[in-house]
Amino acid sequence: MSCPHISKTQAFVVSITFLLSGAASLAQAGSTQSPVSTVRVAPLPNLIAPGQNGAAVHVISAEHSGGGGPTGSVPGGDAAVPPPGTALPTPAGSGEPSFEILIGPGDLLEVSVYGAPDYIKQVRVGSTGEITLPLAGTVKVGGLTPDKAEALITQRLSDGHFFNDPRVSVLDKEFVTQGISVLGEVQKPGVYQMPGPRKLFDALSAAGGTTPRAGNTVSVLRRSDSQKSENVSLVYDDKSSKLTNIYVYPGDTVLVSKAGVVYVVGDVRLPGGFVMENSHMSILQAYAMAQGANSTAALDRAQLIRKAGPDSHPQESLISLKSILSAKSPDINLQPDDILFVPMSGAKAAGRRTIEAILQTVSGMAVYGRVP
Repeated sequence: MSCPHISKTQAFVVSITFLLSGAASLAQAGSTQSPVSTVRVAPLPNLIAPGQNGAAVHVISAEHSGGGGPTGSVPGGDAAVPPPGTALPTPAGSGEPSFEILIGPGDLLEVSVYGAPDYIKQVRVGSTGEITLPLAGTVKVGGLTPDKAEALITQRLSDGHFFNDPRVSVLDKEFVTQGISVLGEVQKPGVYQMPGPRKLFDALSAAGGTTPRAGNTVSVLRRSDSQKSENVSLVYDDKSSKLTNIYVYPGDTVLVSKAGVVYVVGDVRLPGGFVMENSHMSILQAYAMAQGANSTAALDRAQLIRKAGPDSHPQESLISLKSILSAKSPDINLQPDDILFVPMSGAKAAGRRTIEAILQTVSGMAVYGRVP
């Protein structure tokens, strides 16, 4: 009975001695191999890594490996990938601005309750913004969004115990107050139904575009504050139009200004009124649009007639077109409603035309449509 026990003990001692002697021999030999660990580690399979042969390898940094933090990338690989659920930033100007449709007087609403086929009513909003519904009574929905109107009607039906947890739907079928008014120098002024944000050029296109007399300034009166206007310049080139093509909203009013007109009368080939393009015109430009003067014109005695204000009398000043044409005098910028009068060379002997006669000629042009 004792022999097996002794043999097992001796075998255990021999095994321990063998292991210790092997470890000591390795240490004495100066081997760089790591000591034998008492923990058995399963070898990793020899797989082809995604980063081999030029492919990018995305790795998790050690400090973020336990918390689902952001990932990084090895040099030469792809950019860092945000963790799942991270909201990516939206590029500026990529979408339309937020806008909510408001119920207004005259709109046609369809109110229904889910599961109640008999409760489908079409009502028109009154001038005070109120509607009358069965069971719910008079409800003021003017100025509310359809969602808020649904919540208000739901509360009315629930408080009266007419329905158990009603689900109300409000559909605005006709947007009477959701139009954009386009007025001024456009081909077809009026109110255009646009339920949602639109660009300024879209509203002008709906009105048929601008007229030849349109100026380069557009005033936008916002529905939220009609006392203040936002003025923008109409520019149709690729770069500037992106800045001036602003958003307009239902209920806004777009007013296209009228361009200024200058008049060239007297001894010229084509007397008349000429629209100032881009609100700018000089004496030489106006003279050229009148196709120049006749051979009998007195270019050194031209007159510029200008009003300093709406209630002031016209002021007359002597202009030498001859000096301006020969570049001896600087060109002069004109203002809206300026009058350039070119007299005849024999006007001094025959009797100079008075300023009243000149103004009468200009008034006749405006009345009889000589302005393009």
